[in-house]
Amino acid sequence: MKFSELNEASWLELQHYLDTCLLPVSGLRGDETPWEATDKIARTGQWLAPIETSFHGRTVTLPAYHYDLSDEGDVTRLNNLCSKLRNTGFAYIIVVCGQPEYLSNEIVADLLVQPMVLDEQPDVDSIRSQIAMLWRKPAVTQ
Repeated sequence: MKFSELNEASWLELQHYLDTCLLPVSGLRGDETPWEATDKIARTGQWLAPIETSFHGRTVTLPAYHYDLSDEGDVTRLNNLCSKLRNTGFAYIIVVCGQPEYLSNEIVADLLVQPMVLDEQPDVDSIRSQIAMLWRKPAVTQ
């Protein structure tokens, strides 16, 4: 589900089942032309779509974190966001990016999904398998 599909009543009713949030990260630097920004965001959407489709009843897609993680402060901000999301009740945090090898292991999400090279297409079966393995492990709590 997308965050905008939930209201207070439905969240209270469904929160137990919607234990995984998907956080898209676009990786914009701010110096892209409009078409370059559109392309980066679309690539992130290509990696996000198969997860949303496959796990519609268990995931909530949150608003995208669009801008660069090039310095330590940005990674810290993203990690703080992941911690806050976990504190709101999400047992699992999956960060999805369409930029090759953009996300670092410093990010405290449960799973990072991203291409290894430019123009790589998502391996839907592999991503599904990684998520299923994630759900077999006990959730991280804070």
